[in-house]
Amino acid sequence: MPVISRVKNVLNTYPRQFWLISLVMLAAWLLHSMMWSYLMLFSSERLSLPLTSVTWLMTLNAAFGLVTTFVGGAIADKFGRKWVLVFSLLLAGISWYYFRSAFSMPVFALLIALTGAATPLYRLVADAMVADLVPEADRLNAYSVLRMGNNLGVALGPAIGGWLVARSYNTTFTVIGVGFVLIGIFSAVLSAETRPAAAHDREREAPLVGGYLEIFKDRLFLVMVAGLSLNRIATSVLWVLLAAYSKQNYGLSEGIYGFIPATNAVMVVLFQLLVSRKVSRHNPNAAMALGALIYAVSIFSVSFFNGFWGFWLCMVGSTVGEMILVPTATTAISRMAPAHMRARYMSSYTLAIAIGTGVGPLVGGWAEALFNPRAMWYAAGLFGIVGTCVLFYFSQVKKNNRAASTAKAGEA
Repeated sequence: MPVISRVKNVLNTYPRQFWLISLVMLAAWLLHSMMWSYLMLFSSERLSLPLTSVTWLMTLNAAFGLVTTFVGGAIADKFGRKWVLVFSLLLAGISWYYFRSAFSMPVFALLIALTGAATPLYRLVADAMVADLVPEADRLNAYSVLRMGNNLGVALGPAIGGWLVARSYNTTFTVIGVGFVLIGIFSAVLSAETRPAAAHDREREAPLVGGYLEIFKDRLFLVMVAGLSLNRIATSVLWVLLAAYSKQNYGLSEGIYGFIPATNAVMVVLFQLLVSRKVSRHNPNAAMALGALIYAVSIFSVSFFNGFWGFWLCMVGSTVGEMILVPTATTAISRMAPAHMRARYMSSYTLAIAIGTGVGPLVGGWAEALFNPRAMWYAAGLFGIVGTCVLFYFSQVKKNNRAASTAKAGEA
């Protein structure tokens, strides 16, 4: 049975805890994506407000994510990963469930703030746990496998969510909330602490949040984070606003729209490992810039289309960029991070995601209000191009540093 043997070999490549984390993240992404693409549309319709009046809620979501990311990364480094993971999943479950009771702006703001606080925590802790469990040489493939699971969740989530939303928002929020609580309990019972013992010794006397000062001194790392933040501004416009844009301007229903983000996820599940193998043969830093460029062009191109297949084609293009950029960036950060600061370095990457997620919808909303609906894609594309330039600069500096180090080694 060669197929069974191959499956066993893949399963034995990584430890049991890696597969448990992957399963938890698959479930978390499935539940999160069931409603994420429709959340601004839901907010606009429930509050009877135009889209431009509710996009600031995503900025609030990101702002709370910034705070908990800083503190959560430090806590995960100092005290351990497991209970930060469990807490964040349970908080996410409670927050999503109570969207059933959201009928006013203050309640929306509170719940969106709480989901913003919870979501980046379980993501950064999962990335740190993978870095703890998997040797550096195997991490690109490990993060690719993790992303395949995440995107299988994203493939199923919008389709299931679109089907549920078309029937009842309350049912959708019930399923999401209960689901998060269940995987939180699952993690509490079955997951193990992965923080390295050496990291415990280094952190015993360290201040809780003061370790971030070391990251702020790593200027090249900050350049990369800045480039990823700009890229995320562009991609968040696609993920947060496309559902509302396509329905309000072109009549695309939630049930039909769900197939667009599902395409992204199916592509990642089918092709991520292949793309990662190709990328591993080339300069990963240059590959990040290429991925960001493909992303930016694809998002800008949404402005030229007015129906399902055009939007679908742009999602296909952006997915190619995503498959090149995201696992390569996560792997690069894990290599740059000292063992005792992995969660904080990962939290800095999560900050880039949170900043972009907060700023992107605002940029899109302002562009639509000042000019016209298509202007949000012009603005998103521009931010994506600037992010590409920053990542290209990062790749050139890394290349020059490598060449200088090689030259010094030769002289010695």
